Amino acid sequence: MKRFIVTQILLFTVVALHAQTVGFFSQTPASQEGYVLFAPISSNNTYLIDKCGRQVHTWMSAYKPGQSVYLLGDGTLLRPGNKNNAIFTAGGAGGIVERYDWSGAILWSYSISGPTQCQHHDVCQLPNGNILAIVWELKSTVEAVAAGRNPALLGTSLWSEKIVELQPSGASANIVWEWQVWDHLVQDFDAAKLGFDTVANHPELIDLNYTGGPTTNADWLHINSIDYNPQLDQIMVSVHNMNEIWIIDHNTTTAQAASHTGGAHNKGGDLLYRWGNPEVYRRGSLTNRKLFGQHNAHWIANGLTDSGKIMIFNNGGGRPDGNYSTVDVIDPPVDGAGNYSLPAGAPYLPATWSWQYKAAVPTSFYGMNISGAQRLANGNTLICQGPSGTLFEVDTVKNIAWKYVAPVNNSGAITQGTTPTQNATFRCTLYPSSFSGFSGHTLVATQPIEINPLTYDCLQDAEVSGTQINNERIKIINPVSTSLSILANTSFNDVTITVYDINGRKIAEYPPQQLRQGSPLNLPLPERLTNGVYLLQIMNERLCMRTMIIKVS
Repeated sequence: MKRFIVTQILLFTVVALHAQTVGFFSQTPASQEGYVLFAPISSNNTYLIDKCGRQVHTWMSAYKPGQSVYLLGDGTLLRPGNKNNAIFTAGGAGGIVERYDWSGAILWSYSISGPTQCQHHDVCQLPNGNILAIVWELKSTVEAVAAGRNPALLGTSLWSEKIVELQPSGASANIVWEWQVWDHLVQDFDAAKLGFDTVANHPELIDLNYTGGPTTNADWLHINSIDYNPQLDQIMVSVHNMNEIWIIDHNTTTAQAASHTGGAHNKGGDLLYRWGNPEVYRRGSLTNRKLFGQHNAHWIANGLTDSGKIMIFNNGGGRPDGNYSTVDVIDPPVDGAGNYSLPAGAPYLPATWSWQYKAAVPTSFYGMNISGAQRLANGNTLICQGPSGTLFEVDTVKNIAWKYVAPVNNSGAITQGTTPTQNATFRCTLYPSSFSGFSGHTLVATQPIEINPLTYDCLQDAEVSGTQINNERIKIINPVSTSLSILANTSFNDVTITVYDINGRKIAEYPPQQLRQGSPLNLPLPERLTNGVYLLQIMNERLCMRTMIIKVS
């Protein structure tokens, strides 16, 4: 039998009765199946949608996000909230970390918000259930000058950063580990102050006076993401205002983390690795800079394409060749023991990325702030262009495989056809239907979030690569000629079988059928059906299969 490979891109789109502005826009068969989680910045709600843009679940909070949100493997939701701290007023402010059960009840919360400190931007659950949180901490001008800060770079205060590890305990938490930027400084401004030395000789330390230009901004560093590598026992943060990522050793005590020795690499809490802007540690200039206000730096998980490498949403503001965003993957120079090589007198490698997504017209893709990306199981990449609330997926050849625009702003759900404003979304995450957190829960897609949604058909399809299409319980002989042949290894009653063209228009719908285990079901195709590619949907209350078929003479 001949083998057929589908090479054309099949795109399912909404056929608009009026101008479409929000919600589900398009999908191709290359799209990764699963559900997408996102929390609009101006909303108290967190949404789980299917790939057709329909609500599957919603969690409500007393707070707007502060800023990330995660589904955990036990089905609970981890979500920082914005307590509107009066001192720490920069973008990304949080102040409370909450955990919700599936029904929306709060299981645990912990506040880090006051006149001298405030949680912000991101959290990360460790394998042991503890939670890493990024925290701003206030330093007075007296403390800053004593540490060697140039007074010309000071306003009324300076915000440093720390990472705390929270061990939930009843309704509260114990801080069981801590790392502070203030313990790892170098400066060459004042020889009479602490930490005076040649900056270029200490890439493991943080230059207290680097600002990238004259500024008295109190939010000196602005860390905006945190990630953990369980194989290396290392922590990575994205440092927005230095245009760098940093990696530190988590295999330390708190005392070692405050020092320059101890831990798995005998460097205490000093930086093990940094990348993106060697000008910060005086081993490069603007021409060597690779990152521009980046977000969402994280290790790509085991089992995925480029696993172990680092993915970064490179926002791109201030690039020498114009403002545009990219998603970059770098391969850090690390050995199996978690040690990073550094050429003498030179910046950390790599010299450039190993993979990059950039729009065909680069400036057409630009998220000036927030934003993120995620490598998916099928090799695709899910991207959140945060300021516009645009969530989209690119396939392995970098074509758009799915697109959705967040339909929520500070007034609630947006009416379809209305130009969206204030629908910014910090990040989005896809969870496959096999995700452990869905176990025991019924995922029922209801209506789209937006008001007055469009009517459309949306199919989530598998890729055809041979003569037989399989899922766990259904086999379809492909290509087809005059009839469909469907074989089930489990019996199903009242099965609805529908054929669509590649534009989502219904071509044929059969009366409810019975699939008998081991007995093929043969159904005639419409005589008018021309050769080409079509979409087949097989559904009942226990089954939902959507895939492609190829019609030949």
